[in-house]
Amino acid sequence: MIYRCYSHWLIVSVSMLLAAASSVRSEERDGFSRIRPSQGPYVKTDSGYMAPYRATIPETNVSFEMVPIPGGTFRLRAPKAPLNPERASEVEVTIEPFWIGRYEVTWAEYNLYCDLLRSFRRFGRLGIRKVTGENQIDAVTAPSTIYGERSRFPTTVGKRGWTQHPAVSMTQYAARQYTKWLSKLTRDFYRLPSEAEWEHACRAGSTTSFSFGDDARKLASYAWYSGNSTDETQPIGLKKPNRWGLYDMHGNASEWVLDQYSETYDPLRKAIAAGKQPIHWPTRLHPRTTRGGSWKSDVDGCQSAARIGSSVDWHEEEAMIPPSPTWLASDVQRQIGFRIARPLNRPPIKSHGKYWDADVDELKEAVTEYSSDGRSLMGLVDPTLPAAIKQLKK
Repeated sequence: MIYRCYSHWLIVSVSMLLAAASSVRSEERDGFSRIRPSQGPYVKTDSGYMAPYRATIPETNVSFEMVPIPGGTFRLRAPKAPLNPERASEVEVTIEPFWIGRYEVTWAEYNLYCDLLRSFRRFGRLGIRKVTGENQIDAVTAPSTIYGERSRFPTTVGKRGWTQHPAVSMTQYAARQYTKWLSKLTRDFYRLPSEAEWEHACRAGSTTSFSFGDDARKLASYAWYSGNSTDETQPIGLKKPNRWGLYDMHGNASEWVLDQYSETYDPLRKAIAAGKQPIHWPTRLHPRTTRGGSWKSDVDGCQSAARIGSSVDWHEEEAMIPPSPTWLASDVQRQIGFRIARPLNRPPIKSHGKYWDADVDELKEAVTEYSSDGRSLMGLVDPTLPAAIKQLKK
């Protein structure tokens, strides 16, 4: 009996050591080290050093890169030539260090998330991996197909031959569910950046119209926009990065952030004054904020401060009622993508859903309706999901 207990203790101890070692390796692999990196950029924090890292989506050959962004205080600004000068607004914001995607999320990455629908349908038919009240926290919505992939959609929307183009046409909800899916698979916490984080990262310490200065003649070296895009997205990373190593911040695809859109920064100013996060949390479906220029933007629309609010018109070509919670329908949808962020300090688990899940009644009802008739489905996502999907294919 003593021998058995000792053996059990030894096995547990070894397992704990292996887990600890794995955790250390994971920390280093995921861009954080107690020791200052010997080369490359880094951000020093009270608990260690943040560094760039590349991560592979589990059980795939698809990877993504994250770049550390230093914290600090800066002024969130209106564009230099706003359409409504009387509504111009600025607010001083303090940002904690975080990581952000070096590139916009590509179709190679996003299509893996889209493929969940087929797997969730098969799990449902087999009666396995069911969503219950106890495991609801791990449930992710698999997006519906892109309106049946009707021919009116251009080749850049979801086609496999465009894997290195930025993924576009998703709703903000779908982008947030993607970050939940990725988080549950990797056990790191990913989300959309806030509006303040996005502009801080885009500016890379600058106070000019663009991260590279005020000379708009240089824009073509940094961005795909109306002047050089040939009216469609282009593969990521072909233009110059900003000083912090981020690509396509001024063009290619406009990008979803977490915030509700407001003409001025008054709501954000009030949140900061109340000691809350510098995020304008949404309380209605529209308008929500997209940042940065797209392949269709003019020069002014590519400034570091450029921002657009979503509207119900973005679903104007939608034939289904209620509108899809995962895809936009109007022509603007080809311009909207996103990139992911990862905070230095993971928020409490009870607040994770605020970053990921449906947040207003109209959206919750649409998600429920689309799931109930099979157009989209909810399923469990955790590190065991890739193995379960592989088992389906045997």
